[in-house]
Amino acid sequence: MSGRDAILGRLKRRLEREGDLESARADEVARRLDDAPAGIIPARGQLPGGERIALFQRMAEAVQASVEHVAAMADVPKAIAHQLSQRNLPAAVRIGADAALAAMPWEASAPLEVRHGPSDGNDLAAVSHALAGIAETGTLVLASGTDNPTTLNFLPDLHIVVVEAGDIDGDMEAVLARIRRKFGKGTMPRALNMVAGPSRSADIEQTLILGAHGPRALHVVIVGG
Repeated sequence: MSGRDAILGRLKRRLEREGDLESARADEVARRLDDAPAGIIPARGQLPGGERIALFQRMAEAVQASVEHVAAMADVPKAIAHQLSQRNLPAAVRIGADAALAAMPWEASAPLEVRHGPSDGNDLAAVSHALAGIAETGTLVLASGTDNPTTLNFLPDLHIVVVEAGDIDGDMEAVLARIRRKFGKGTMPRALNMVAGPSRSADIEQTLILGAHGPRALHVVIVGG
């Protein structure tokens, strides 16, 4: 065997071994993705339905969100019209293409005007349908997309978010598992926005300012429960 053949032979055997290792690593990564180990989950959110929803409300109100309950989706437009009136805002909201929002009887709350599509920054109020809620922190989880454009989360002065009681989980881990089940691999939303209370900042002289980077007010409508 020539020196050249010996060197090439060693390189070939080395590459074959590394190929086996890479295959083993890929198998291990796939296994962990399919059966991800659960981390430590705080006990605070591990409550039965009614208590879990009450915890969500307490935590949301603790970060300056307002919360109300309605019995059914059909009651949401009336609640929104009342909320706008209470805040002395025009009777107009912007929504995306979300099917649950589109099916609501908005016409029953005339003269409430419903605009559609992303916000251009000139809307005072917008309505989104939350993918889920996290009870332990009072956080809303919103998926980006045409159903609920991300601009509605940040540009209007008042953000009204509808969340169904059955979609409020105790902890973030449960919500992430819900999202994986809903969208599946390779079809996750481009972004997930986790919203806890209105926008705020105390960067300047430790003075709290609401609406620094988004809505100055967040109102949550819990449906059912």
